[in-house]
Order: sequence, then C-alpha cells, then structure tokens
Amino acid sequence: QVQLVESGGGLVQAGGSLRLSCAASGRAFSSYYMAWFRQTPGKEREFVAAINWSGDSTMYGDSVKGRFTISGDNAKNTVYLQMHSLKPEDTAVYYCASGPFWSSWSQGFMYWGQGTQVTVSS
Repeated sequence: QVQLVESGGGLVQAGGSLRLSCAASGRAFSSYYMAWFRQTPGKEREFVAAINWSGDSTMYGDSVKGRFTISGDNAKNTVYLQMHSLKPEDTAVYYCASGPFWSSWSQGFMYWGQGTQVTVSS
C-alpha cells in the first residue's frame, strides 16, 4: 500500500506560479513511477507529468510542456510539480499518482492522492 498526500494548491492570478508537493509513504515504491494528473468537472482526468524516482526520465502533457516541471526528492519521498505561467485553463483538481507502469494513462497508476485544488484567475 502506498499513501500519497498532495499539498500546495490554491488561488493564483494568471501568469503566476505555484508548486505542488506529493508526499509518498508506505511500501517500497522506489521502483514505481510517479505522476500528476488533473481533472475538471465533467471531464476525464488529464495527464500532466510523470517521473521515475531516479529523476532521469520525465514526460509531460502537451498543454503544460515548457511551463511545468516535475521533480523528486528521494530523501523526502516527495514529488513536486512546479507550475509557471499559469493560465485560467490550468484550473483543476490536481492528483498525484503512483504505479508500476511508465504511462500517461490514468489506468496505469494504482495509487492516488486525495487531490488539491488549483484555481487560476484571469
């Protein structure tokens, strides 16, 4: 069992920045991949970014490339999502996820956090 707890969401103006954190605990997950997804009401969960725990592999959704950066701190068992140049369309609940597959599909991830709301005002 892996427990994931997100933090760092909030309200920010368009063009601003925000950093989300995801603290992981539980069984050994060093072989798992970590990812961020986001979801707005009535829409499917959208892939944002993924990383392996060694940090040498990352991938991003097209809508966030060049603006968001995913990183990890093995000592703290924490994954971060640094978001810059935020747009109103980035408004969503952001979820941290963990799983054994290198994937941008939500079905590839077994464990999920409770989500943190990010709201970008225009």
